[in-house]
Amino acid sequence: MDQVEVITDNANLVIDWFVTYGLDYALSFLGALVVLFVGLRVITFLTNRVYRVMDKSSLTPALRTFVKSTLGILLKIILIISVLGMVGIEMTTFIALLTAASLAIAMAFNGSLSNVAGGLMILFFKPFKIGDFVSAQGESGVVKEIQLFVTVLTTVDNKTVILPNGNLSNGSLINYSTQDVRRVDWTFGIGYGDDYDVAKEMIIGFIKEDKRILSKPAEPFIVLGALADSSVNIIVRVWVNPADYWDVFFDMNETYYKNADKHNISIPFPQMDIHLDKTN
Repeated sequence: MDQVEVITDNANLVIDWFVTYGLDYALSFLGALVVLFVGLRVITFLTNRVYRVMDKSSLTPALRTFVKSTLGILLKIILIISVLGMVGIEMTTFIALLTAASLAIAMAFNGSLSNVAGGLMILFFKPFKIGDFVSAQGESGVVKEIQLFVTVLTTVDNKTVILPNGNLSNGSLINYSTQDVRRVDWTFGIGYGDDYDVAKEMIIGFIKEDKRILSKPAEPFIVLGALADSSVNIIVRVWVNPADYWDVFFDMNETYYKNADKHNISIPFPQMDIHLDKTN
């Protein structure tokens, strides 16, 4: 009989505890779930709203996506901290653990963080944009994507090159697409017995026939550049639109090669003259 009374008393204590405290915890937990559910919906609405506002601005797609994702992460962290506080978890302990975890992650991903910083610098300072032809880190190609950690290039032979943003933002880079015009350079060699004036007039004629060659920012430049070991070198410089650069360069090489002989202009090559002494 005494054992039955003990069990009954314990059961009453459990019921009293649940009535006194358990209901409060249940209500707090239920409230936290409601706040979490509503909060996630609000965060999604806010981030989408911010993205639509940025879509009407001059910000690049890469920067808009980065701002949206970063804002969403920060708002979700704040929401989770608030929800944990509602169910009675001490925020000082949670923040201390979060700080220690963040420090450990930062030390483990030191290189990745430098790439993130480099990505931010590229997004804000815009040394290049999607569609530009650039040369950096020993690679050249068209910029296809600017991500948070890396930048993706497509080379002229259709290979994909992935460059870390940390190295890309701190190293030297050539952007071939920022200027309206580009200069094409050639060095044409003629023989020492050839007529320089005839060669010069021939090249001038080729330039006049090519409508892709521009007269601004400067007229075509043709001079005798050097008296080399095996040739007289003529330096030629013209200006073209960036899209015409390679076509003009290769076409002029072909035109010069096919027509030089017609104007009695030789194309020299390294050679050695050997004289035999017959006196001995």
